[in-house]
Amino acid sequence: MSKGLNQYVKYALILLLSVSLILFTEQMKFLKAGEGGHVTWGTISGLAVLWLFSFIGILISQLMKKQPLKFLAEFPVLGWVSITSLVFCLISDVFVNAIAQVNFLSITTPILAFAGISVVDRLVDLRKTSWRVAIVAIFVFTGTYLGSAILSEIGLALSSK
Repeated sequence: MSKGLNQYVKYALILLLSVSLILFTEQMKFLKAGEGGHVTWGTISGLAVLWLFSFIGILISQLMKKQPLKFLAEFPVLGWVSITSLVFCLISDVFVNAIAQVNFLSITTPILAFAGISVVDRLVDLRKTSWRVAIVAIFVFTGTYLGSAILSEIGLALSSK
């Protein structure tokens, strides 16, 4: 196989591993806590749709890196995956209904695990940053929380009238 094809097979397998971890998390959550439901064909089809959107987003990102426009070449993969998902979900409710079959909390567990693994490699860099970063982070987290709470309260007040 060519180098480019090997790269896409690697991406596809990494995404498949992620989907497998989501399935495992869903089943373990049901077995241990009785929450959620068994893994059904609806769950599998929803994860297949998410896998497809992610893979298409990766393909688009790789194609855009070859474009002469800098903002397209540097646009993040997550952005392309989000745009792909948005377009397909606007085209058909089939995609929305399939994704709705996947439990949101089962998705977040592997994502947080991957985020933790990616941060571990950068702990040395994190130690080199100033203590002021922690203060800024606290203010950012507090401001985000308070801003979200205020917007939620405004939304609830407007919807209850």
